[in-house]
Amino acid sequence: MAKGHRSQIKRERNANKDTRPSAKLSYARVSVQKACFVLDAIRGKDVNTALAILTYNPRYASSIIKKLLESAIANAENNNGMNRDNLFIAECYADKGPTMKRIRPRAQGRAYRIEKRLSNITVVLDER
Repeated sequence: MAKGHRSQIKRERNANKDTRPSAKLSYARVSVQKACFVLDAIRGKDVNTALAILTYNPRYASSIIKKLLESAIANAENNNGMNRDNLFIAECYADKGPTMKRIRPRAQGRAYRIEKRLSNITVVLDER
């Protein structure tokens, strides 16, 4: 159990908050494994190189992640006053989201389950 008044606890929690610019997409209609292929290609790169990689990557997840990266860049410029040329991707990861369960009819009255997986994708930027 935490000690102190509720406002003091909140103040301490907010003091430890990460101030790096980021963007998060919840419930993206792509599986974690497929999103991680694209995220691995851009991790640690500067934002201009990452945008170029995402533009010409044929995977479906790259179009989603490109929009997310552009949002994170806009957050860095508008909220934190950072220069776009100095930004690089400090962290990017995909977490498992909820799974939509669907039924597929099969032969002789059977029903197979299809799992449509969703993911939560996060991109965190930092300045060099």
